[in-house]
Amino acid sequence: MNYLPQIQQGIDFIETYLEEDIALATVAQEAGLSLWHYQRIFKALTKETLKHYIRTRRLANALDKLLDTRLGILDIAILAGYHSQEAFTRAFKERYALTPNEFRQQGRRNLIVRKLKMDADYLRHLHQNIEHTPVLATRPAMLLVGMHTRFYGSDSDKNNLGQQLPQLWERFIARLPEVRHAVPGSCYGVVLPVAGDSDELEYYAAIEVRQADAPPAGMQRIELPAAHCATFVHRGLGKLVDRTVDFIYSSWLCQSGYRHSGGADLEIYDASFDPLSDNSQMRYAIPIVWG
Repeated sequence: MNYLPQIQQGIDFIETYLEEDIALATVAQEAGLSLWHYQRIFKALTKETLKHYIRTRRLANALDKLLDTRLGILDIAILAGYHSQEAFTRAFKERYALTPNEFRQQGRRNLIVRKLKMDADYLRHLHQNIEHTPVLATRPAMLLVGMHTRFYGSDSDKNNLGQQLPQLWERFIARLPEVRHAVPGSCYGVVLPVAGDSDELEYYAAIEVRQADAPPAGMQRIELPAAHCATFVHRGLGKLVDRTVDFIYSSWLCQSGYRHSGGADLEIYDASFDPLSDNSQMRYAIPIVWG
């Protein structure tokens, strides 16, 4: 499925309502995607979060009004979503190294950030010379046991991935011998969006098991239904896997004819994975359906 028109539809909606409070979930709804998937694809395409983009565009709209209208700075601040002239001036100076009044006097239009336009040329610009071909196959249903956390990913302004996930894996690996009937060979990172309009993610550090004994204290069972998956190889440091995920969501998924099914993404770690090595290898699988 080509997601670019839907991403552009969300951007166009933002432009229409720049002078109103814009809920991220409403942008995604207007584009016909879940909040998590819209933010994930938007971040992969633009390298910035949806929230940051809206804030930047509202400031850019304020720049236009400073140059092209006689509105007072307080009125412009309110239209930009600030509750006081002081807060607006502080944010403005932090971004542009000028106060609103100094900008109005200098008339520096080169500072204005324009609306994004998503098209195939933009996509190629971001991903020149990248040729990643996934393995397409049906993954059977899986039963896993693992430890759980929630986190905000790189597509959120609250990104705390680096704090949450390494600690979770350290705790889980230390307790791995406690898991009965484990299938040796691989561990899995299970990634799911939290229900509702949150941009938070569910994450399990887990291992597959052959039968469903009661899990050890502090661990949970995870049942994954069978799914048709596109599985990609990530080479290099594990902490850079987001670069591979960005490619999957922004380039491959947009042009593949498939769409994400809404199920769990899987990080797959086997003996070829070394978190500290440039020669490390892991796999990342997303569940897909045609069209």
